[in-house]
Parts: sequence; C-alpha cells; structure tokens
Amino acid sequence: MKKAVHFGAGNIGRGFIGEVLAANDFAIAFVDVNETIIDALNSRHSYEIEIAEDGKRRIAVSHVSGINNAKNPADVIAAVAEADLITTAIGPNILPFIAELIAEGLKVRQESGKTQAIDVLACENMIGGSQFLYEEVKKYLSEDRLAYVDEYVGFPNAAVDRIVPAQTHEDPLLVVVEPFKEWVVETSRMKNPSFKLEGVHYEEDLEPFIERKLFSVNSGHATSAYTGAYYGAKTILEALQNNDVKRQLQAVLAEIRSLLIAKWQFDDADLAAYHDVIISRFENPYIVDDVVRVARTPIRKLGYDERFIRPIRELKDRGLDYSHLLQTVAYVFHYQDANDEQSLELQQLLAQEPLEDVIAKVTGLSDQALITEIADSVKRLEQ
Repeated sequence: MKKAVHFGAGNIGRGFIGEVLAANDFAIAFVDVNETIIDALNSRHSYEIEIAEDGKRRIAVSHVSGINNAKNPADVIAAVAEADLITTAIGPNILPFIAELIAEGLKVRQESGKTQAIDVLACENMIGGSQFLYEEVKKYLSEDRLAYVDEYVGFPNAAVDRIVPAQTHEDPLLVVVEPFKEWVVETSRMKNPSFKLEGVHYEEDLEPFIERKLFSVNSGHATSAYTGAYYGAKTILEALQNNDVKRQLQAVLAEIRSLLIAKWQFDDADLAAYHDVIISRFENPYIVDDVVRVARTPIRKLGYDERFIRPIRELKDRGLDYSHLLQTVAYVFHYQDANDEQSLELQQLLAQEPLEDVIAKVTGLSDQALITEIADSVKRLEQ
C-alpha cells in the first residue's frame, strides 16, 4: 500500500483530500496539532464522510493514522522520509510553519539514498501554493540538499474545490461535504509524472484553472456572504433566497466570466454552465453554511491579489465592466461581525481615518481613480 503524508486533518483534509487518497489505495498519515482529531485517528484508523445530498450516503475511509507535529516532530520527519506523496490543506498562513519538518524529512530521504521521485502538493486556496511552500522549504536546505530536492522532489501547484461548511458532530472525525469536488494539478512541475491519482485532473498550465476557481467560487461565495449579510441573511442558502442577493451574485459571475474569457479564452457556454453549477452548489439545501464563516477575515479578502480587487484591477486594465464587483466591495466595507477580529479592525480604521486612506491601506491599491471609485461605491450604500 502506498503511503501519503497529509498536513492538515481538518474538514477539507479529511473530507476531500483524504477521500481521494484513500480511493487511490493510500495509507494516510494526517499531521495536525488538534489532539482530539489525532487521538481519534490513531484509536480507530478510520472515519466516515457524509455527502450532503438526498440519502446522505456515507463513504468510509480507512488505513489512516495521525501525528501530532507539536508533540512528535520526529515522527513527522520519519513519515515524510518514507512517503510516496505529500499533500497539504492547512491554510496558506500555516505553510511556513510546516516547511522545516518537510525539509528535514527530505534530508532523511537523501541520506537514506532514496532516488524515487516524489511530489508535494499544497492544496490551498491560493495561487502558486506549492511553489510558495517550496520557497519556504528551501530556507532549511543546504546547497547540497537543495540540489537533491531539485532533482527528485516536485512542487506542482494545485487547485482544489469543494464546499465543506463549518460543523460539529458527536463523532469528531465525521465530516459532511458537498457532492461536487475538483482537484487539478499542473504536470509541468511534477517530478513523478507517471504517478497520477484517479479522480484528479492534470493540466500542463494550471494558472487558468486556479483563476477560474478562485475568481468564480471564492469571489462568488464571498459575494453571496457579504451581500447576504447586508440584507440580514444568516446562511448562504437564506441569502440566495433573496432575489437581490442572487442577482448580485449572477452579475458578479458575469463580470468574472468576461475576464476569464478575455484572459484565458475559456469557452463562453462552458464557463456559463460552470457558473450555473457553482450557484446550484451554493443553494444546496443540505449544506448549512453560515454567512459569518464565509465572510470572516474581510481585510484579507480585500487584498490586492485577492478575490475582489485582483479581478477588478484586471477588468479595468481591459476596459471591461466591474461595477457589480465594486458594489460587492462596498458591502465588504460595510460588513460587521463583533466576533471577527478583522471586521472589528476594519470598522475601527473606518471610524478613525479618511475612507480613501483606509481603502488604499487594506487593498494595496495605488490607482487613485480606482480608490475613488471604491469610495464612491461605499458612500452610495450610506445614502
């Protein structure tokens, strides 16, 4: 049986990556600091995934174990040294904290004479996630170690897409996921291109597919959340039952579609069908996805290369319409959640500093005309 090391035993790790790896006959060592999850994995060596659809069918995942990287880093290093595949779904901000463990495991591989190529897949909501992780791993490698890694270890970027809402269960390992899933891996950076997973799509150039996902699913989901919050909705499903929210989502996706077609030559009809599927996923009645979960960390979501500002910038550069994306950004600036640190920080900035200064600060924009457009959109909501 093949061995996988997966960093991140959360809902995406267990409910998506774990399902695909298990279906490909992998024994999976989940690495995490959550003692409850790790202890349960080591006690039972199996867990269940429930599909949010009619009948609520369940999928059993077995041959699993857990490693607490805070308590047992040496075990993580040993597992990496013996792995056939390494994956992550731990969050972009956490990748730097696991880089040293991966580097140490790769050192052991070299010292033991392993020349079997291996790939490291960062399955994160970010562009270039695996390459970002590679740059972090490099910091812990000598010149000799780096030469080995560059020859035998690939860091192909990946794009993943599956809605896994916040949830709690009596069984800490049970995870509920939507039926849809998509995992795309770029082949150009693979060091073991003959080793491909069933259920994963492989592309030479991943960037179009990453942007299609980030600008469609992430931008669309966040649009539903922030617009829904403005209209008082508590869940995404409730939000999309409001015609104003749904029209806003559809209009934003139409703007995204115009960008993706202009930039990557996607087929219009195929992309429209893809966006219809996305809306139907958001409207899944078996998924209760709280607005506050999807809308959390608004400052991060207003970032220069994030799901709103980047497509706005690129649409403006091409002379294409971005008016509905601007309106969504205004909803983000109006969003308030007393339990969200970034929401509180954003509202404090708005109370203390001029609006255009805050916009420039949180978005990283230097285009004064665009900053003014955003400010005008925010002010219109106050009228």
